[in-house]
Parts: sequence; structure tokens; C-alpha cells
Amino acid sequence: MNNYINDENAFKEITENPIILDFKDCKYCGTVHKILKEKFGLPEYYGENWDALWDCLRYLWIDGEKISVEIYNFYSMDTEIQEYCEPMFKVFEDVHNETPNVTFEIIS
Repeated sequence: MNNYINDENAFKEITENPIILDFKDCKYCGTVHKILKEKFGLPEYYGENWDALWDCLRYLWIDGEKISVEIYNFYSMDTEIQEYCEPMFKVFEDVHNETPNVTFEIIS
């Protein structure tokens, strides 16, 4: 029997609550996805698009634990990046609707 676990396919443990998404240094769309990947402990195969974010987050917190996600410096990003991120908020809304124990709040 092979006990090898492919770490690339594993979600990493999330230890902070609230989860802080700080976009202060985001100059590119890819940086947004890197922050999401790191903070949500997403696996290496995360596709860095909004469908992939939904696929990864939709079952992440089904255990009922109260999770808070705070978003900082969103409005300090360039308008183009803010517009690119609009679907991210739809994903967050859908995640909250599926798992009401998870809340998302824009702080700044």
C-alpha cells in the first residue's frame, strides 16, 4: 500500500480567524490570486480564476465553525484591478449563502 500523500493536492491549514485579505501591494491580478491562495490555504492546482476559487471555497468550511474574512485596502487598488475582482465578491456571497457561518467584510 502506498502511503504517499501528494502535498500539491492538499489544502493547507488555515490558522487565523479572522482571515485577513490585505490587498495593499496588489498591482496585478495575479497578485490577488496569490493572496487568496495563501490566505485560504488553497492547493497548488488552484487555477487562479473565479470558477476555481468557487470550486475550492464552496466546501472549505462546512463544519460549522464561525469564520470571518476581513478585506483591507481593496479600494486602494487600481480601478482596473477592482473591476477584475468584482466576481470575487459574487463568489464570497455564494460561499456565505452556502455556509452562513462564513462572513466576508470589506474594511477598507
